[in-house]
Parts: sequence; C-alpha cells; structure tokens
Amino acid sequence: MDNDKPLQPETEDETETELVPQSSDKTLYCEAEPPPTVEKVKPARENSETDLEIEDNEKFFTTGQKELYLEACKLVGVVPVSYFIRNMEESYVNLNHHGLGPRGTKAIAIALVSNTAVTKLELEDNCIMEEGVLSLVEMLQENYYLQEMNISNNHLGLEGARIISDFFERNSSSIWNLELSGNDFKEESAAPLCQALSTNYRIKKLDLSHNQFSDIGGEQLGQMLAINVGLTSLDLSWNNFHTRGAVALCNGLRGNVTLTKLDLSMNGLGNEGAVALGEVLRLNSCLVYLDVGGNDIGNEGASKISKGLESNESLRVLKLFLNPISMDGAILLILAIKRNPKSRMEELDISNVLVSEQFMKTLDGVYAVHPQLDVVFKAVQGLSAKKTIFLLTNPMKLIQNYADQHKITVMDFFKSLNPTGTMKMSVDEFQKVMIEQTKVPLNQYQVREVIKKLDEKTGMVNFRSAQAPRRSPFSARGPGWADVSSPGCPVYTLLLGASPTRLFPACQGWAPLSTLLLIPNSLVQ
Repeated sequence: MDNDKPLQPETEDETETELVPQSSDKTLYCEAEPPPTVEKVKPARENSETDLEIEDNEKFFTTGQKELYLEACKLVGVVPVSYFIRNMEESYVNLNHHGLGPRGTKAIAIALVSNTAVTKLELEDNCIMEEGVLSLVEMLQENYYLQEMNISNNHLGLEGARIISDFFERNSSSIWNLELSGNDFKEESAAPLCQALSTNYRIKKLDLSHNQFSDIGGEQLGQMLAINVGLTSLDLSWNNFHTRGAVALCNGLRGNVTLTKLDLSMNGLGNEGAVALGEVLRLNSCLVYLDVGGNDIGNEGASKISKGLESNESLRVLKLFLNPISMDGAILLILAIKRNPKSRMEELDISNVLVSEQFMKTLDGVYAVHPQLDVVFKAVQGLSAKKTIFLLTNPMKLIQNYADQHKITVMDFFKSLNPTGTMKMSVDEFQKVMIEQTKVPLNQYQVREVIKKLDEKTGMVNFRSAQAPRRSPFSARGPGWADVSSPGCPVYTLLLGASPTRLFPACQGWAPLSTLLLIPNSLVQ
C-alpha cells in the first residue's frame, strides 16, 4: 500500500493536464499553451533555495515548449516529429518532405505560437493543403519572430492562395521571405495574391515559380509591380507567360523602384516580349539581376535588349542562356555594353552560344572598357588545341611558379605591381597593370580569372586573398607520393627541363617515393 500512495497525486495531475487541451478540441490552438505544465512543477522549484534559479527557469521553459508540441500532437492525433522536438529552439527548422499533412502542420503551428527561437521554417512538400495553410496563418497572427517560410509544393490551389492573400493583405506579419513555388496556382489565383501584394510592404522576397500563371496572371502581376513598394526579389520562372503577359509585366516594371532581382526564365516571352524588356532596361534604374533564359528569344530579340543595355546604369547580371541566339546576336549585346560608359554589367550569360575567334577579339575590346564584365559562352569555334591550352592555363599556378623561382610570395608579386605598395588596387588599375607587366605574361582571359579570385565585389582587388598555405609535396596526395612538379620535391631541379608525366607515365605530376629513391643523389644536386 505504501508503494501505491505516491502514485495517486501524480495520476490526478496527469488527468487534469489532459483535460485542458481536450476541452479546446474545436477552438483555436492558441489556447493550448504550456501553463498546466508550469503549475505542476513550479511549487517544488519555489521551495528549493539554490543559486540555479535562472538556469532552472530556462530548462523549464524548454520543457514547456516540448510538452506543448506533444500535447498538440495528441490533440490532432498525429505522431510527433522527433526532428522538430530536437530543433524547435534553433533559428532554422527544415521540415521539408516529412509527410506532415494538414493535421501534422497544425501541431507544428500550435507549438510555434509562443516560440521565439525559430526565424526560418521550411515546410516544402508536406501536402499541407488549405487546412494546413489556415493553421499557419493563424499562428502568424501571434508569432512575430518567424521571418522566412517555405511552403512550396503543397497543393494549395485557389483556396490556399485566398487564405494567404487575406492574411498578408493586413500586413500583420514579420514574414519577409515567402516561397510558394509549385502550388497549382492558376490564373484565378493571381488576383487575390496581387491584391494583397499591392498594399503589402513587408514581403521582400517572393517565389511563385513552377505555377500555372499565363497572360492574365501576367497582367495582374504587372499592375501589382507598378504600385508595390516592398518586393526586392521576384521569381516567376517556369510559368506560362507569353507576349501579352510579358508586355504587361514589363509595363509594371517601368516605374517600379524597389525590385532588384527578377527571374522570368523558362517562359515564352519571345522576340516581342524582348522588345518590352529592352524598353524596361532603358527606363528602369533599379533592376540589378534579370534572368530570361529559355524564352525563345532570337537575334531580333537580342537586338532589342541591346538597345536597352546601351543606356542602362543598374543591371549587373543578364542571363540569356537556352535562347536561340547566334554569334551575331551575341556581338550586338557585347557592343551595346561597350558603348555604354556607365554600364555596370558584371555577367552576361550566353552559355549556349558557340563563338569565333573574331568574336573573342571584339570581346577583348569590350573587356578593355569594362574589365569587371564576364561573358559566359559555350566555346570558341575552330580554336586550335595549342591556343585552347594557352587560354585555359591556370594563371595563379603560373604566378605561383614565378614566385617560387624568385623565392618570393604570390602576395609580394602582386604588391610589387602596385605603385603605392599597398595591398589593394582598383579593378581597373589592376587589370591594366596585369596586361602590361612582363614578369608573368597573361592573356585577357587569364587576367579576368585572377580578378575573379582577388575581387572583393567592391571594385577593389585584395592581394591578401592570393596568399594560401604552402602544401607539403609529400602529403597532398597521401603517404608514399610526392609532387614532382613542386619546388619542395627533391627532384624538382632534375625535372625542370623535362615533363614529369614523361618520366613517370600516368602519374599526372605525382610519383611514388619508391621511384624517387632510385634516383641517385648526384643527379638531384
């Protein structure tokens, strides 16, 4: 009997605790909070006089959060997600592909109502549907700590779009990054979403890719962009926009003053849409990144886009890959950049275009005016193997070899080229000096590779970025091997006039130590 007595009050407490969530089965889950657990344990803590009161309170709060989630799982009838229990106090929680469903999502939402730790939540591919979205927006009415949420690929449809729109139209959330990719949003979903975004200034980054918006959706989105003052990044790739939708979108972009990144890849803008894009580039002074890859834009469209590039002063990245543009269209694009002294273009992606040596000569002239530019193309047609090797030789390796031969560091080499003797130079000055110097002859493309390595993305190159720890020639590949092309190797001087791969076939610059030991010391000296 003595052993039974202590169990009685504990059983009563458990029964009392369970009654609270059960009584609120049909009400908003915000009522299911951890206070019952707090009342159960706290009297014992108040009676214990220790120096650990604050630490105990923190541990107690943690227990309350976990208990709340477990009670929520009982309430909705789902199995708790162990990953969420372990990470519910981290800032980033990834619950993608967990098969939560609407009820599992509701349990997560209950636990997040009073959570102050999680700032980014991933819920992609959980089939949460409209019921799950409703639970999430109800949670967001109370939680002002969550800032980024991914609910892509969850079959939300029109009703889900309406639930989200109704909530965000009130600007009652701290969410600034929202991912809604692949949610079966069709034309009719565009109207409520755009209505909400027209007045919402909190959302900065929005992903609506892989949906089914077409020209009517493009018109709605264009009207929204004309008055939206919050969005800085918008992903509309893999939708069904064609000429009409593209023109409407571009009309909205003309006066937009906040959007800096726009992804319209894998749509159907065509050459007529490119005409509108060229006009946007001429008038818009805010767009920095534009992706229109895979849009059936040919040389005619490239010509229209180039007209916009001639006067644009903000765009830095333009992606035109997977468009039927030939070398003629590519030349129009690079010459347009060259004619614009205020162009800030850093990357032009035409990576499916096969160019000629004549194109490369033209490109050299463009690089002389805009050394920060990087044009990505497929290959150079008809380029000899010898020239290809020359173009592709790693410039940093050439500079390292020069530094080793003269017993200096790579950083010393770069510093010696700077008239001021400092560790930094502007990109323009550095590009000019590297072309003119004769210590390590480099072509234009190799100089660009060096700039990529040293550029701080601020218009300055930092020589400290070139300093790398020296590796041991006997340890880089593993025990028993040596780098026979390295000055640190005992046979380096022996091989200076010969190819390591010829003396050691198939070693690719490496040789077994057992082979090196067979070489007489007199030859090494």
